[in-house]
This record gives sequence, structure tokens and C-alpha cells, in this order.
Amino acid sequence: MKLTIRRYRWSDLDTILALHQICLAEVGLFPGDGVYYDDDFPRIQDIYLACGGDFLVGETGGRVVAMGGLRPVDSATAEVCRLRVHPGFQRRGFGAAMLRALERRAVELGFLSVRGDTTLNQGAALALYARQGWRELSRERVGELTVVYGEKRLVPPAVLEEQPGTR
Repeated sequence: MKLTIRRYRWSDLDTILALHQICLAEVGLFPGDGVYYDDDFPRIQDIYLACGGDFLVGETGGRVVAMGGLRPVDSATAEVCRLRVHPGFQRRGFGAAMLRALERRAVELGFLSVRGDTTLNQGAALALYARQGWRELSRERVGELTVVYGEKRLVPPAVLEEQPGTR
């Protein structure tokens, strides 16, 4: 199965909200736990797209099965948010594909680094970030959960072209 990644459309809203809820329930996160929130979904245009970030969805067989957003933190850093892959489509490389697409998009938008967070009970996400070269910045206890914050420095394409052996 091939994953096709495209920009979010308003008609995706109900689908991605359901995807978000399914994915978090799968790892035991629920409204009111201090980490779970979904108030940004009705405002994707304002929170992600209109302020210099982006929001991507991944489709296979005409079905949205993955998503992820980029929200500017400052002029140099974007936050990776809402990185989700439907449980029935995990372990196929879709999470890595979405994360790479978000990182490429961050470079295109001029960001030098990306940040994000996950929880200790999201082991697959922690492993994905580690495989993609992210480094842990800190941990914080939120209620019963431990939130892990991470970051990755991005390399603009022009810098890659200048390095020997990268062509």
C-alpha cells in the first residue's frame, strides 16, 4: 500500500478528528488527562495554515489514515503536532513518511528546527522520533503521564549540496 501525502482540506475535518480520537484511545489517552486536547481541529486554518505552518494528511486507497501538523513556535522553529497513523495502518512506514514530509515542509517554510512532544506510553512514537534523528530535550510529569519533549535540527537543501559526498 502506498501513502499519498497532501495538504489538509476543510472537508477532512471530521475524518482527522475521528483519527485523532481513535489513535489516542489506542494508547490510553482520553479527554481530561491533562495532555489530551482537540480544540485546535476546528481552527486548523488559523492555527496551522494561516500563520506560516502547514497541516498534511496521508491517504491510502482513498482513505485518510495519517496526519500531522506544523505550527510555528518562532521564526526558526516549528512544532510537529498531531502526528497520527490509524492503528489498522501502523507498522507500514506511514508514520516515518509523514514525519519526513513534515520535516521537508518545515525546511521549505524556512524553519531551522522542529520540536514536538509525546508521552512515555506512546512507545512507537518515541521510537519513530529516535530513528528519525530527534533528541530528547526534557520530560515533564502531567497528571499520571510523563510527557517527553524532543527536537531535531533541520538541514536546508543548500547546505546538503555543499557537503562532499551528498550529491
